[in-house]
Amino acid sequence: MVQKYQSPVRVYKHPFELVMAAYERRFPTCHLIPMFVASDVVDEETSEDGSTHKIERRCALDVDAPRLLKRIAGVDYVYFIQKNTLNRKERTLHIESHNETFSNRVIINETCCYSVHPENEDWTCFEQNASLDIKSFFGFESTVEKVAMKQYASSIKKGKEIIEYYLKELEDEGVTHVPRWAPPSLSLPAPRPTSLSTSPPDLPKLAVTQDSSTLQADSLTEILAGTPDDKLDADYIKRYLGDLTPLQESCLIRLRKWLQETHKGKIPKDEHILRFLRARDFNMDKAREILCQSLTWRKQHQVDYLLETWSSPQVLQDYYTGGWHHHDRDGRPLYILRLGQMDTKGLVRALGEESLLRHVLSINEEGLRRCEENTKVFGRPISCWTCLVDLEGLNMRHLWRPGVKALLRIIEVVEANYPETLGRLLILRAPRVFPVLWTLVSPFIDENTRKKFLIYAGNDYQGTGGLVDYIDKEIIPDFLGGECMCEVPEGGLVPKSMYRTAEELENEDVRLWTETIYQCASIFKGAPHELLIEIIDASSVITWDFDVCKGDVVFNIYHSKRAPQLPRKDPLGAHGITSPGGNNVQLIDKSWTLGQDYSMVESPLTCKEGESVQGSHITRWPGFYILQWKFHNMPSCSATNLPRVDDVLATLQVSSHKCKVMYYTEVLGSEDFRGSMTSLESSHSGFSQLSAATTSSTQSQSSSMISR
Repeated sequence: MVQKYQSPVRVYKHPFELVMAAYERRFPTCHLIPMFVASDVVDEETSEDGSTHKIERRCALDVDAPRLLKRIAGVDYVYFIQKNTLNRKERTLHIESHNETFSNRVIINETCCYSVHPENEDWTCFEQNASLDIKSFFGFESTVEKVAMKQYASSIKKGKEIIEYYLKELEDEGVTHVPRWAPPSLSLPAPRPTSLSTSPPDLPKLAVTQDSSTLQADSLTEILAGTPDDKLDADYIKRYLGDLTPLQESCLIRLRKWLQETHKGKIPKDEHILRFLRARDFNMDKAREILCQSLTWRKQHQVDYLLETWSSPQVLQDYYTGGWHHHDRDGRPLYILRLGQMDTKGLVRALGEESLLRHVLSINEEGLRRCEENTKVFGRPISCWTCLVDLEGLNMRHLWRPGVKALLRIIEVVEANYPETLGRLLILRAPRVFPVLWTLVSPFIDENTRKKFLIYAGNDYQGTGGLVDYIDKEIIPDFLGGECMCEVPEGGLVPKSMYRTAEELENEDVRLWTETIYQCASIFKGAPHELLIEIIDASSVITWDFDVCKGDVVFNIYHSKRAPQLPRKDPLGAHGITSPGGNNVQLIDKSWTLGQDYSMVESPLTCKEGESVQGSHITRWPGFYILQWKFHNMPSCSATNLPRVDDVLATLQVSSHKCKVMYYTEVLGSEDFRGSMTSLESSHSGFSQLSAATTSSTQSQSSSMISR
């Protein structure tokens, strides 16, 4: 594979002739480049008028390679042929180099050019590009490639320093001006005074950061990759994109140039291209692939115009508990999300997944805009933001399966189209139920992104090493013990009157997963619905989420060491009633005795019509667990044996003996769980009274939530 390098434009704030005088001092040897041991002039010629000077040198390099490799190669030095063409009239120097040693095995080509800055004739520009193609090298092709790239990157980095060194040497010798070339027949004009501190005029787009005080900051960050003639300046990269290695600069310039030449449409800004390169460790082919996919996605969904066209619905403004809040200590925009106070289930049901996704995309687009603004304000590159997530109030309700599915899709879209935008994620007040959510979500988050997570449980964030290390004390939000008022909504439960039906969402091409992962069951008096879960490994976690659609039910969990008989679906023949829209399965044999054949592992929980219930249970033994939804019989009056009026009225309608639930369950295997199982003590359902660990712990709080 051919390795290529393309440099940014490096600018010397000195006239071309003075830079050439400094350049010539590099020969025949240069003590600043230890590997450059000698050079001999092979050929030299000058035009009659003296305007053009051509010189060919044979240069010897002592490459820093492993001794074994040198012995195998049988050489001490590597020789290169360098051909320089100096055009004093055009004020250019073209340099072409290629390797002489091992030229049949390794092909190295380099071209460099010194020229006058197009907008300031007293400045000099330098560009270079090179290619490396290793055909074969005694089986050490990979090693040779690494050595060559390392040596070349080192020489590139020192290149500008060397010219600056000799310019300073000339200045110390009193040489601050070298006259320009003029035809011999013409008298030379009087040299104008020139010094190294000449104040340049305003800078054009090429050298956009040589003197940032002379520029309008607004115009700088609006520079886009327009045409192939629009080149990046090295100082611009450092000021607006950050410190990059020479090879990283090369990847950015080459990918940018490729987009200019091939991409039809708006070219992304340099900082956006750089994010994709960083996301793929500057592998240009991989970065180009995901960047092109993202550009196509942005065009299809008109994401470039999202901030101008998207208007968040009122329910989001009232119940979405997130918003921008100043910046962190590094100048990054700070986004605060009070996830524990957010009714994710209510938002999904009221809005649908697509509206939530568009809202999150608008947040990311606003984040990009704020990064540009902060880059101007703080005078240094800021390409990502900090997110603070407060989990106070997080419980099993937040693990409602369609909500988690929507969250995973949002994460997937953001990871694919906004890489390297999250600088740091501060997770505060993480409850014990957090590991369950983390188990579900973390596989979808890039490993580099996960390394940026800092998690604080309880009030650990308040001391040294906590929040104050990343955010100035003056802007810590009031709900976290600070003094700064935060305008992030407090959230709350979304009223069910704002919920939309599945049909309404489906008509808008918004499809939730409830119809595929949730099951319906009918429960009748004397005919409960039971679900069998076989557990192989102890300490697994059974989770559930169900809605009581009609009637009142009692929810139980039982354990048995032996398997019940095959499920029998009760057609409810005893009642003469069929069960459209739901099934009814019974597992516990009537001959079984509670306490002998099976045991209760959770206290019964009475659930009213319209309630949503989420919870989990950590299994202590392998075997068979049975989840049961049973018809709730209203207790009769304790003062008399006569039935209550409500009971009498209920018996007059057969439908009063029917209940309906919609449920989803999942088992998290112990081998798949990331983290300590003991951290899930509070993930026992809120009605756990039989678990010794739960009843004995005064600090364990319910994470099973009932929303009415």
